[in-house]
Amino acid sequence: MTLYLEDKMIDTTIAPIANGGSLAKDQVQYVNELTTLNLGPTHPATHGIFQNILTMDGEKIIAAEQTVGYIHRAFEKIAERRPLYQITTLTDRMNYCSSPINNFGWMMTVEKFLGVEVPKRAQYIRVIMMELARIADHLVCNGILGVDTGAFTGFLYLFEEREYIYEIYEEMCGARLTTNMGRIGGMERDLSKEAQRKLDAFLKRFPPVMREFEQLFNRNRIFMDRTVGVGGISAERALNYGFTGPNLRAAGVDYDVRVMNPYSSYQDFEFDIPVGKDGDTYDRFMVRNEEIWQSLRIIEQAYKNLPEGPYYADAPEYYLPPKKDVYTKMEALIYHFKIVMGEVDAPVGEIYHAVEGGNGELGFYLISDGGRAPYRLHFRRPCFIYYQAFPEMSIGTTISDAIVTLSSLNVIAGELDA
Repeated sequence: MTLYLEDKMIDTTIAPIANGGSLAKDQVQYVNELTTLNLGPTHPATHGIFQNILTMDGEKIIAAEQTVGYIHRAFEKIAERRPLYQITTLTDRMNYCSSPINNFGWMMTVEKFLGVEVPKRAQYIRVIMMELARIADHLVCNGILGVDTGAFTGFLYLFEEREYIYEIYEEMCGARLTTNMGRIGGMERDLSKEAQRKLDAFLKRFPPVMREFEQLFNRNRIFMDRTVGVGGISAERALNYGFTGPNLRAAGVDYDVRVMNPYSSYQDFEFDIPVGKDGDTYDRFMVRNEEIWQSLRIIEQAYKNLPEGPYYADAPEYYLPPKKDVYTKMEALIYHFKIVMGEVDAPVGEIYHAVEGGNGELGFYLISDGGRAPYRLHFRRPCFIYYQAFPEMSIGTTISDAIVTLSSLNVIAGELDA
């Protein structure tokens, strides 16, 4: 045991006593010493590049301070130097666990601003891809939360399923993590036969795996002891901080952008909004689990009732024409050149549009002065907003509690830095 005596650290098992006697208990002076611990910026428990400076009294956290900016890319300023359609590839670098939602959210913002009407078939395909992305996002969060509580098996179960989702992405656009399968005005490609085959296989094989995962965790005594009552936040405090998404719903507030302000035909589908009660780590885990089942319901409805018709709008000023037309038709060649070279001016105005991202309300605020690029552009990243509450949620807990709290919030580093 190491004690502090007269501001000097001594080991009582070996330290000599000046007068040759023994060290009496009443002669030992205990001094409380606070410890500063850097959790991050690169650490297995932070799941991204960001830092938490924890002040600790023994194992108890008494203060916490976040530091972000380690992957700052200035993508809002970069976007203000690009034509509207070239900004898509910036958006999927925010929450890279559910990239299609970011992409389609931006495209819907531009379409709303330009007055482009997207065909029903394209809207339904977008819904399928966005809900697959939501499932993939929640699989990452809950699977890694299991790892952070000492259970590795569930993580392996779920990551195999995420691979099947990525294969569907790959069939749609050739990419897996940072996707770009849509276009302003619709989709780049239709839902191909191979994509349908892979989607059929996923819808058949995934539910049994998900049920097995829930059997491993939902009523697991060790997992519940680590998560119930840990990192809780009230509905009032969550709203004050600006929480949205699963973290807000876990606190008991049934706010979901897909229901409150439907987009991309979400009003056509039946699904429930799962809510928790205590806003703790366990509630956040359970809400995300249930949202996975609701996403499956939405996908099955959209896939079963997929409308016939075109998969892109009749908007040649903004939608890249098919390659075969570019090679054979003069008008298509002209539009292709103007779009690629960024020669199509946007109208003057401003707009805000939001979608339900994997972690909450993902919004895009666009101001245009009539040029080829936005005059100002701001992305509302849900992680950046609710990460502010982490000190309040972790003070008074231990370091192991803080880690599972941070894990259950699902802070994605790409959304912290704009």
